[in-house]
Amino acid sequence: MKLEDVHLAHPAAPPTHSVGVPWPLVDGVEKVSGRARYTADLPAPGALVGRIGRSTVAHGVIRHIDTKRARGLPGVHAVITGGDFAAPYGVLPIAQNEWPLARDRVRYRGEPLFAVAAEDAQAAAAALAAVEVDIEPLPAYFDITSARAPDAVALHEKKPGNVERLVEQEFGDVDAGFAAADLVLEREFECAEVAHGQIELNATLAQWDPENEKLTVHSVSQVPYYLHLMLAQTLGLDSASIRVVKPFIGGGFGHRVEPLNFEMICGALARATGGTVKLELTREEGFLTHRGRPATHTRVKIGVKKSGEITAVDAEVAQRGGAYAGYGVVTILYSGALLHALYKVGALRFRGARVYTNLPPCGAMRGHGAVNVRFAFESVLDELAAALGVDPFALRRANLIAPPYRTLNDLQVNSYGLPQCLEAVERASGWHERRGKLPQSSGLRRGLGMACSHYVSGSAKPVHWSGEPHAVINLKLDFDGSITILTGAADIGQGSTTLLTQVVAEVLLLPMARIRVVAADSALTPKDNGSYSSRVSLMVGNAALNAAQALRRVLVEAAAKRMQVTPGAVEWLGESCAVAGSEQRMDFAQVVQAALVDTGTLTVKGTWSAPPETQGGTFRGAAVGSTAGFSYAAHVIEVEVDDATGVVRVVKAWVAHDCGRAINPLAVQGQVHGAVWMGVGQALSEETQYHEGLHLRPNLIDYRIPTIAESPPIDVTLVESLDPLGPFGAKEASEGGLHGVPPAIAAAIHDAIGLRMTELPITPDRLLEAIQQRRRDEKLAAARAARAARK
Repeated sequence: MKLEDVHLAHPAAPPTHSVGVPWPLVDGVEKVSGRARYTADLPAPGALVGRIGRSTVAHGVIRHIDTKRARGLPGVHAVITGGDFAAPYGVLPIAQNEWPLARDRVRYRGEPLFAVAAEDAQAAAAALAAVEVDIEPLPAYFDITSARAPDAVALHEKKPGNVERLVEQEFGDVDAGFAAADLVLEREFECAEVAHGQIELNATLAQWDPENEKLTVHSVSQVPYYLHLMLAQTLGLDSASIRVVKPFIGGGFGHRVEPLNFEMICGALARATGGTVKLELTREEGFLTHRGRPATHTRVKIGVKKSGEITAVDAEVAQRGGAYAGYGVVTILYSGALLHALYKVGALRFRGARVYTNLPPCGAMRGHGAVNVRFAFESVLDELAAALGVDPFALRRANLIAPPYRTLNDLQVNSYGLPQCLEAVERASGWHERRGKLPQSSGLRRGLGMACSHYVSGSAKPVHWSGEPHAVINLKLDFDGSITILTGAADIGQGSTTLLTQVVAEVLLLPMARIRVVAADSALTPKDNGSYSSRVSLMVGNAALNAAQALRRVLVEAAAKRMQVTPGAVEWLGESCAVAGSEQRMDFAQVVQAALVDTGTLTVKGTWSAPPETQGGTFRGAAVGSTAGFSYAAHVIEVEVDDATGVVRVVKAWVAHDCGRAINPLAVQGQVHGAVWMGVGQALSEETQYHEGLHLRPNLIDYRIPTIAESPPIDVTLVESLDPLGPFGAKEASEGGLHGVPPAIAAAIHDAIGLRMTELPITPDRLLEAIQQRRRDEKLAAARAARAARK
């Protein structure tokens, strides 16, 4: 990845020491050299092998699980079932209906039923085979229609119609808005369920101390705090008896933003054996644990004036959520909330339904809740632009926001770099010079498409509302002059450890080599809500900024006392400080020595919480979508379509991302690249498929994630709008660049061959069928015309 491929577009910013510098990730050498220890790499002498027994039935009543024979096998130390847990779990306090091991009923094929701990893999496998399970089958539902049928069996109590959450919202006079429109267009879209595809396999290492009745868990979680809470809840333990440690993590993309069943199962096995258990899941088990983006049906109706002004929007979304709640309530609310804040809209109506089905549970995935509905919205805008005879860029520009701006649903927009994003990709792609004029060859046709997107920089209201700050950082300064950042935030590959280091180094004007980070160990670090919804850069970054400012004040005061001047007379230079207009000077070591007098090791705290005005309105569900800062992005995609095979190749992608301020341009570029790659995968190839509840693609061969061979050149422009609430103006950089990719690809396909695709992924078979259907329709129309002419 070369920084010269990144273009920076921003207002004049003050000179910096570390912020804005493309530093390599501080943990990069450990990762590329193989020194980084992931959960499965952790040494665990004498650890027992954990394994999970799973249901082969998609829906049924558990009559009996007989573990007696398995318990008697040599080398088997424990066999546990759902009865060994004290309570169900779930990431949302209002939706906790899943047990680590199923109790009473199973609700999807592959759901954990029992688990074993044995001395080796062979003994564990034998124990799994020895457990006898008796399940009485119930009707199973694998799609939204059958699950919502009047005679369908309810998967959960108090959820009639198998609807987890219905959402009905209306802002402004929608009917009047459509009446005032010059053109109204309504379309329906289908998006397949997709999975995260993180490289690292799931694993947990749990150690039970029987003498002190304490549990230590190392796991792959993006949310160690929420895992801590659910371990206590499901195992019936006091939170003080649990320690959660996050090792290196090999990606998450949302798969690990809620506590997962295998983590609690491993903890229960460790307690049952009185020792240490390592539980490593296979790739197939990772797909069954799932929590991916749900299959979604979207209907969108948009009215516009001849000028392109959006007068009204009516959207309806139905999500196939799988067997349990998870983040489902939030997912369906995001689908409606993030119809706002990208463009001005005159009025908006949203109806959403999250539906239970007998499939692995869906959850949060990069661009949580908004990707599928954005595909539909942007696709309709593209068609409206064509019908109006205006350029797609012009239609977007007719609806731009002028910050500060309050949306119809009470979201606050303080910075808005979308105009600069549009200008950047329009210019870089040669849109006006090349669109409609691309080289065409026999059977291969090229086209250009564009779309826009946005996303939150963390939820302004936390999942677990406790009144605590949204983010906390502790800085420790000791005799050796080193500064340790203590944070509960999980670096899952996105570079948050590096970002925090740069923020602290910037404030203190110190070299980054003087700073180390200790992250996500509940025995050492302050609580953090976790790495989800792109919250770390803005929220934890602000806490680090405040902590560094507090430490700098302590150091300046210590230096001033030693030099017998007021703090205001001290000029802080980082590795030294001086009294302005005098010869007095102290180097950093001397300042540290002075600061530790009478106190010893110093620890200072920085906190940050989202201001009340950013926390949304007061209607039900208003908290979802609220944020202290929205990122914005614009895309242009060039594709080549083979109309003989239906194969689509992305030739090049241009993306401009408003990240507020690129604290590390190199890391931000990598995040934007990843967002584009993930968008290409969802647009063209990725799709989970099931047969009667059996997963048909639970591996990385059949589940088609694009490889480097399919990756196009990606031209990145970073727009720096300097958000007033972000640390040094920064906001999110990882998710907002994804949503626009699928609709831009669909628009480019239309530009190339004149077909509008409304179903994702646009696989060769789907596109070829559409091409052939058009040919059949054209032949039929020609035949009818010929008959009419003869008459």
